[in-house]
Amino acid sequence: MLNFKNIALRRGVRVLFANASFTIHKGQKVGFTGANGAGKSSLFALVKNELHPDEGDFTLPPGLEIAHVAQESPATEQSAIDYVTDGDQELRRLQQQLAAAEQASDGLKIAEYHALLDTIDGYTAAARASRLLNGLGFTTEQEQRPVNSFSGGWRMRLNLAQALMCRSDVLLLDEPTNHLDLDAVIWLQDWLCKYPGTLLLISHDRDFLDTITDHIVHIEQNKAEIYTGNYSDFEKMRAEKLSQQQSAYQKQQRKMAHIQSFITRFKAQATKARQAQSRIKALERMEVIAMAHVDSPFDFSFAKPDKMPNPLLSLEKADIGYGQTCIIKQAGLTISPGDRIGLLGSNGAGKSSLIKVLADGMQPLSGTKRAADALKIGYFAQHQLEQLHADESPLWHVQQLDKQATEKDLRNFLGGFDFRGDKVLEPVKPFSGGEKARLVLALLVYQNPNLLLLDEPTNHLDLEMRHALSVALQEYEGALVVVSHDRHLLRSVTDKFLLVAHGKVQPFDGDLDDYRAWLSEQKRANEKNTLDTASQGVSRKDQRKLDAEHRLKQKPLYDAVKKAELAVEKYHQEQRQLEQQLADPAIYEEAEKAKLKQIMALKMQVDKALNDAENNWMEAEEKLAATQAN
Repeated sequence: MLNFKNIALRRGVRVLFANASFTIHKGQKVGFTGANGAGKSSLFALVKNELHPDEGDFTLPPGLEIAHVAQESPATEQSAIDYVTDGDQELRRLQQQLAAAEQASDGLKIAEYHALLDTIDGYTAAARASRLLNGLGFTTEQEQRPVNSFSGGWRMRLNLAQALMCRSDVLLLDEPTNHLDLDAVIWLQDWLCKYPGTLLLISHDRDFLDTITDHIVHIEQNKAEIYTGNYSDFEKMRAEKLSQQQSAYQKQQRKMAHIQSFITRFKAQATKARQAQSRIKALERMEVIAMAHVDSPFDFSFAKPDKMPNPLLSLEKADIGYGQTCIIKQAGLTISPGDRIGLLGSNGAGKSSLIKVLADGMQPLSGTKRAADALKIGYFAQHQLEQLHADESPLWHVQQLDKQATEKDLRNFLGGFDFRGDKVLEPVKPFSGGEKARLVLALLVYQNPNLLLLDEPTNHLDLEMRHALSVALQEYEGALVVVSHDRHLLRSVTDKFLLVAHGKVQPFDGDLDDYRAWLSEQKRANEKNTLDTASQGVSRKDQRKLDAEHRLKQKPLYDAVKKAELAVEKYHQEQRQLEQQLADPAIYEEAEKAKLKQIMALKMQVDKALNDAENNWMEAEEKLAATQAN
């Protein structure tokens, strides 16, 4: 039982929330929601005893095992599976005690520790760790790789696996899906539904919250209140609360009218295909959802594209990959006005590579790509957040797109993305990941594209912004191709899925529930193949030899990833040093003019080198993932 009584938390002089009183009971699964900066992570820090309440009392039973995901992982040579097994601290403690007893030849102690290991399922620990790694997307071969050979995103998956390995009473997860693809999100969701302890979960993934949680703690307007039910239940209760306010009610009706008109338009075009019917149901749910988000700070929409040529873009017999590595073979795809396509497939299958080819970020290895003369692409990918000009403001960024626009009009536009007042003039450098993502989306919307290519657009976005983006995309009249692990977004804005798997791009006739079933079938088939291989008499010695040969073949790819990662770290360090020099007021004095000019020129070089290094890193990671998938 976690008991919060009249809790108040502050950040500096700002009150995050006050007078919060609620109790979380054993075995409950509680989702924490609220805008970025509302105090969700601070509340987690309170549970971990890293923070103390400014007012009130927080109590929990003594001796609880609390697990959480570490934000950093050491650059260790330890293997991935050993690192994950470290999450079971009691197991490691018993193993150390057993080793000491064996060293001392203490038979009684040895027997005692073996019995204790059996009690805590210590002999199945390696198998449990392997299952966790497999569920989160690691191959059997990757289990033996050292931790320091993985990139930052994959190390976060290792940290998550380590937290899940802990036989905890309370599990704290803060945005666990941020570094996962859709396959891993579905696996993690199933795992957490079976978790026997108390779960405290911060997430901006609506479907994830809906499936797992049975209570919601919502933080807003300096209050933290608990609601019974999942996230959809919370939305209904909040909608009823807000509908009593006249101004909110009027805004709600306008939102509902927009959504209802879209539902009507879609129904008129819909076939009886399961995917179309499932989308109609999702859109009908949007009416209830809209009620709960009428006071959202976000309000924007895509203008009607100026021209809509048909087709917009096509690929014929296109091979896609890097160098000599082909990830997708003979891809054929035609994108026409009004197409709304979601890409499905496992990590490394080539979804991002396909979008890059469509966006002119890379060229196909072979085949034909044809684009209409009036094609105007809006491309969103995570690396674009780092391409923003760190020392410039949101207003400056939009002004570069339209020199003739008035400052008032641009301020009104940016206000729809919650950049208001002095925020529009602040430099981008200290912005959070969510604020940078909102700015990149704002720039994309302003350019009025007729084809949107979105690669994980909801990463870093909170629930309010995700809802606003879903509504805007529903009303968007151009064509859309999207990769996302946010299933609510996929259900709401797409009406056709393409499956990228086994080196092919082909239509997927079904909805996301069918895709989940397909994943299960693939997993069973892989397990059967493994058993068949074993039954054909491949000895452990031969298997180790095959694994060693496989690692040898992949060593150049591992080396390329490590080299690229080191380059990124080097340029980041140089960039920080130059920024520190530019932060010194003395550098702007007249006598230092020449030195300032030199530093600025050097910073431009380092910024470009960093951007190139990050692109090289991404390419190296994708090549490695592709070979492992094959």
